[in-house]
Amino acid sequence: MAQLELDTAVQYVKGVGPARSEQLAQLGIRTVEDLLLYFPRRFDLRRHAQMISSIRGTEQTVTVAGEVVDVHNQKFGSRPYFQCTLDDGTGCVGVKWFHGGYLASQIKPDMCIAVSGRPSIYREVIQFINPHWADVTETPQQDLSADELLPVYPAGAKLSSMVIAKIANAVLPQTGALIPRWFDARYVAERGLMSRPAAVAAMHKPQDRRQWSEARRRLAYDECLLMQLAIALRRMKEVSRPAHPLRMTEQIDRRIRARFPFALTAAQDTVVRQIAADLGRSRPMNRLLQGDVGAGKTVVALYAALLAVANRTQAAIMAPTEILAAQHFRKIGAYLTRSKVRIALLVGGQGASERRETLESLAGGKIDIVVGTHALISEKVRFERLALVVVDEQHKFGVRQRSSIRGKGFAPHYLVMTATPIPRTLALTVFGDLDVSIIDALPPGRGKTATRLIGPDGLKGELESVRKRLAAGQQAYFIYPLVSASDNSDLTAAEEAREQLATGPLRDFRVGLIHGQMPPAKKEAVMARFRAGSIQVLAASVVVEVGLDVPAANVMVIMHAERFGLAQLHQLRGRIGRGVEDAVCILVGEPKNPIAKRRLAVLADTDDGFKIAEEDLRLRGPGEFFGTRQHGLPELKVADLIEDFELLRLGRRDAFAIVAEDPDLSAPHHQQLRREMVRAYQGGLDLLGGA
Repeated sequence: MAQLELDTAVQYVKGVGPARSEQLAQLGIRTVEDLLLYFPRRFDLRRHAQMISSIRGTEQTVTVAGEVVDVHNQKFGSRPYFQCTLDDGTGCVGVKWFHGGYLASQIKPDMCIAVSGRPSIYREVIQFINPHWADVTETPQQDLSADELLPVYPAGAKLSSMVIAKIANAVLPQTGALIPRWFDARYVAERGLMSRPAAVAAMHKPQDRRQWSEARRRLAYDECLLMQLAIALRRMKEVSRPAHPLRMTEQIDRRIRARFPFALTAAQDTVVRQIAADLGRSRPMNRLLQGDVGAGKTVVALYAALLAVANRTQAAIMAPTEILAAQHFRKIGAYLTRSKVRIALLVGGQGASERRETLESLAGGKIDIVVGTHALISEKVRFERLALVVVDEQHKFGVRQRSSIRGKGFAPHYLVMTATPIPRTLALTVFGDLDVSIIDALPPGRGKTATRLIGPDGLKGELESVRKRLAAGQQAYFIYPLVSASDNSDLTAAEEAREQLATGPLRDFRVGLIHGQMPPAKKEAVMARFRAGSIQVLAASVVVEVGLDVPAANVMVIMHAERFGLAQLHQLRGRIGRGVEDAVCILVGEPKNPIAKRRLAVLADTDDGFKIAEEDLRLRGPGEFFGTRQHGLPELKVADLIEDFELLRLGRRDAFAIVAEDPDLSAPHHQQLRREMVRAYQGGLDLLGGA
């Protein structure tokens, strides 16, 4: 075979050709490099070959080798199959592959083959069903006297794992020459890593499971390092831009605190000091503020915004929904009563004249703090002297949305807020370019929230206790997964549920309806009535998930709770218990699968947002948890963000050290890393100058 290169089309690998290359392309394998990096998803242990006469049919795994004495291809029927009989001189076994008609052209009489799998007994004859097999007629180098790990590749596009293994085996002897080394021997030895070429080869054909584990560790490290290099480069790019230093003095601090009708908690004080220190520098702050629902993040954000105003600059606060933006605007307005600070609201649902006036005032410096939604990202929005951007619930925004508002002004400081606690692995990835602050305690005087899990049959009894709470002046949310009834679903919908509640068990109380499909003005009108207490019960979709604050709402009933994600349920539960009264969250569901049962059990057992987030990540996986693709991070093929946290930390340490030493990766010994970065990110994050 001619010498291959990494970018050689897979069509030219022995045993492929044009037709099979099209099948491989469906699996994402287009080049020799793609093939070498297409790893088995597991290995099955093939025991050393035994004599057929020694097999009892009760073993877990057995390997036998013999001559094919007959074959039969059953093409028709509900379960077509291909079968053959093997004879090794001590006895015979039957071998059958269901839907194995493709083997008729590969397995012929008089061949010698080895099969490995779990034997069974059928009509007093030993047989194997769908075993691994290998042609050993002309391959005397294949050693059947020892145990071997057989690779199982992700199959598809009409290609079996065995066919993929055969194609990969044709290239593996050249791995040492093909796979480039990223680091010198000393770097690899200091970290206890295998060389990259050896690791790639061992991922396909390890000597034993220990060698495979070492190979996987090396390749997982490489993935973590590339990810952290991208984060380090992005961070360096951001902090290299000049920003307005926002100086803090005792007088400014005293005047800001006087705006709040309460003293900040110790946790809030700690975070405020961290933020004030960042804002005082002439490089942009990049800080993530985590705090469980009700922890008082909005007060901290307003403190930072007022520090910007005290330094004669502007601040922008961006929320994911118009309802939440309007709530922030109202709260800030209440704190700033009789203040000279000029605030404005900018959302998509505003009238043209009001919007035009706000835009002109922003551009002319006549507004100090603007609160808004995605509308703040519009190209038409201009600031005279923007110094601070606060984004609430950052995971609702993609990385490009996050960076686009940076261009509106002079390198603003940047504060992310989230009430969805972020597992430590994702804090180092999705938000890895941000410093982290945590408000780890709720304000004093809050009631406790009890969580109960019941089946639909138990709802009638719970409704009686809900009625008693409503009669005592409390309010309740009833949450539903659907807005409208559907012919394709037996789930209760918010619209029909509102009618059922209002005419049935809660007919003595005023029941309202809110969902995401309502016009913004109507949603706001409903929320205003609920806040004022003229609506006592709110039938709602998950539009109430983020940020709504109604202190008298101390009851939440979540219908079909098994249909919601764990983090989403925690967010919903955070809407209650925001006053001094104890609250209750009732999860109504019939979880059928173990994962759904585990989700609800975790929520009932703890209100610790970080424990819930870690479990949510474990159950759902990182791709779903925050939609990592929207943050420009490549898909991990080997590393596991949950299991490989220590490797992630090691990769982060090394990546930040490399970027500190060589910000453009231009040094000769970093050229391979530079090529890998360009390949992995395809210029999407514009990380490397001239890349």
